[in-house]
Amino acid sequence: MTSDLYDAVIVGAGFGGIGAAIQLKRLGYDNLVILDREDDLGGTWHVNRYPGLAVDVPTTTYSYFFEPNPNWSRLFTPGPEIKRYADDVADKFDVRRHMRFNTVVEGARWDEDASVWRVTVADGETSIGSSRERSSLSARYLITATGFLSQPKVPDIPGVGDFAGKVIHTTAWDDEYPLEGRRVAVIGTGATAVQLIPELTKKVADLTVYQRTPIWVVPKIDLRFGERAKRLFARIPLTQRAIRWLTDSIYEVMINTAIIHHRHFRRLNIAAADLSKMHRFASIRDKELRRRLTPDYDFGCKRPTFSNGYYRAFTKPHVHLQTDGIERIEADGIVNADGSKTVIDTLILATGFDLWEANLPAIEVIGREGRNLGKWWRDTRFQAYQGVTMPYFPNYLSLASPFAFLGLNFFNTMEYQMRHMDRLFGELKRRGATTFEVTEDANTKYRDRMTELLGDSLWTIGNCATSRSYYFNPQGEPTLLRPMSTKTAIKEASQYPLSDYQIA
Repeated sequence: MTSDLYDAVIVGAGFGGIGAAIQLKRLGYDNLVILDREDDLGGTWHVNRYPGLAVDVPTTTYSYFFEPNPNWSRLFTPGPEIKRYADDVADKFDVRRHMRFNTVVEGARWDEDASVWRVTVADGETSIGSSRERSSLSARYLITATGFLSQPKVPDIPGVGDFAGKVIHTTAWDDEYPLEGRRVAVIGTGATAVQLIPELTKKVADLTVYQRTPIWVVPKIDLRFGERAKRLFARIPLTQRAIRWLTDSIYEVMINTAIIHHRHFRRLNIAAADLSKMHRFASIRDKELRRRLTPDYDFGCKRPTFSNGYYRAFTKPHVHLQTDGIERIEADGIVNADGSKTVIDTLILATGFDLWEANLPAIEVIGREGRNLGKWWRDTRFQAYQGVTMPYFPNYLSLASPFAFLGLNFFNTMEYQMRHMDRLFGELKRRGATTFEVTEDANTKYRDRMTELLGDSLWTIGNCATSRSYYFNPQGEPTLLRPMSTKTAIKEASQYPLSDYQIA
């Protein structure tokens, strides 16, 4: 077992880890390493390759605030372009050289005597009968940037392992597997399935979609950016920033009225649901089919999405919607809850991610006095000061934490987190200090304030019981979200009291 010493270890080479590395390098921390279990950077945009993959918010808002991209092809950009943007940013800001791929982080423990983090990793790809080589890294600071949606969820259905045909999870898409002429079943109707299903209908011979919870879908205004527009964005960046301001503003108004202040703006939420209702009516003439695709929870309880082809896909003669449930899976198909059987040769799992149980935290983190982060969250409540730090965990920032996610755009979350880092690490530099830890008092006050702010939100007072939304933790609290505007979050991240931290 070997041991190296770094200024910082960053877990995750997606946009969160790249942003954290850029911020640290700006502050003069260059001796850092970024660890990722995959074979390339990009996080979810490297792992996901399923047909129809695209960003589900306007791309004008989906970029770092300091690095706009003038080369987006569409308003809702396809996944491969997002991956190229990650590559370009990593190269431009010289963070790729800090990355170590095919490396699984098994856990991290705070060494109180040395005031460093000891991070255990397993390196290299494995073959049958072999094991990864374990090593230990030491770092002054630990940052986990594992993303909110990084641990695939496999449904616990009897017999799922007995199926004799091809099984594909959307996070491990098989580009070599031909779908033409196949009899396919898709389990899941979340945001991924909304993008995937219209593409599948163009290839497969027969498609059965298994829906447990309907999703709110609204029309997609997917503008194409021509070469003239791209040249304009490149030559006059202010034009692209103006479009970002517009799309950001629209989303901010939506989130801060109909969602966060739902008690006072309930009608806006109803209007959004009516838009989806009209979209279904325009796409589907069959009244019973429309009913089965209509959610029975409020718009916004579960992340809604955009599509012009999802509802229409169910009107095609070779596409079937199954809502009765699954009894079990057999070698040649799915036995439905009503006793009927769907014979298939391909099973696609669009079942999303295990956010709370497998991802918060994604690795075992042991802080001061042996406090286990995952156990502490579950024994008390899911909580994090400003969505990044916790008491008893010195020199540690978790970028995928409770109260971290802002609205619908990850990059707005990343912006306030980078500003939080700038203020915190800037103060460490100013004082010549090496350790920080948020105080229990500051953490408790922040947790209580977030709980109070959530009290007026849709997620607390709306009809969300049947939504099965990942916004809610296992205790039913919507603690994934930071209930405030991006402007407010950025202001707080830039001005929070430094006395909220013990710095030494």
